[in-house]
Amino acid sequence: MPLFPTAPLARATRRTLLGLAAAGPLALLPAGHAGAQPSAPGGAWPGKMIRLVVPFPAGGPTDTASRIVGQKLAERLGQAVVVDNRPGASGSIAALQVAKSDPDGYTLMMLATPTLLAPHLYKKTGYDTLKDFTPVATVYDLPIVVVVNPAQLPDVKTLPQLIAHAKAQKTPMNYTSSGTGSFGHLSMELLKQMGGFDMQHVPYKGGVPAITDTIGGQVPVMYADLVAALPHVQAGKLRALAVGSPRRVTMLPDVPTIAEQGFQGYDAVSWGGLMAPRGTPKAVVDRVAGEVRQILAEKDVQDRLLGAGAIAHFQDPAQMAERVRQDYAKWGGIIRDKGIASE
Repeated sequence: MPLFPTAPLARATRRTLLGLAAAGPLALLPAGHAGAQPSAPGGAWPGKMIRLVVPFPAGGPTDTASRIVGQKLAERLGQAVVVDNRPGASGSIAALQVAKSDPDGYTLMMLATPTLLAPHLYKKTGYDTLKDFTPVATVYDLPIVVVVNPAQLPDVKTLPQLIAHAKAQKTPMNYTSSGTGSFGHLSMELLKQMGGFDMQHVPYKGGVPAITDTIGGQVPVMYADLVAALPHVQAGKLRALAVGSPRRVTMLPDVPTIAEQGFQGYDAVSWGGLMAPRGTPKAVVDRVAGEVRQILAEKDVQDRLLGAGAIAHFQDPAQMAERVRQDYAKWGGIIRDKGIASE
């Protein structure tokens, strides 16, 4: 499956994010989906409104994906799905609230990679990622990309050239990301570890100021979310050297993966998926997972997610649970080995 269509993403991204943010917190649509409903505490499920907690502000990819899926779930289940934004501390504030919620099937959370890893970065989150939640279904992937300022590094056009340039410096050259402990930060640290080279991380508070200063020449290299970097790559203000995903992305078909450039097995993809409090009835979890599978198979849903820079990617509860375990261990090891802590 191609990761991105050939149509420009930047305009679609703005339309999707602004439109969905303006839609407000409630997605309520009439149901017409037939089928047996699994039993849950209090009677047949769903018998009332479902709350979908989003651990980030309105308007970003995680929020947008939540609204798209929430709208479709409301249609199929015949109950309102309320998107409840609870940002803060990489999503750990929302995650703690969900972990303590009744496991009755009426509280879900769109887990994203920063929230998954927050217990490694914050001393006290109050929840255990591996024990306090029930995986339901993965929903989307978010590719990331290594970019450079072409004016600052005119001769660096491939990842091996960047690494050779970094190794030739007397003092470590700088790179940036959207912040300490961000997925771009961790992904570059993994690359440095595998490649045996050094660069100094210069953290910013958010992707926008980091990209702005990379374009401005204050920092020559960034590991960025593709959705944020793509319009600047298309405009020639940034040069894309490599994508972290195991496959190339269609929007940047000539940009090879990191694995293709000598780092076999390298895989860095940020992602999001639905979680429920531990103890949520299996029948409810399976029902939601089944609906999400069908939702993500719809072409219009795939297109709307792509407009927000997200790739529809369904995994069932068992597959998601394994992905949670693997990523928690993999990136937790990087955090510990590098001594990374949240600011």
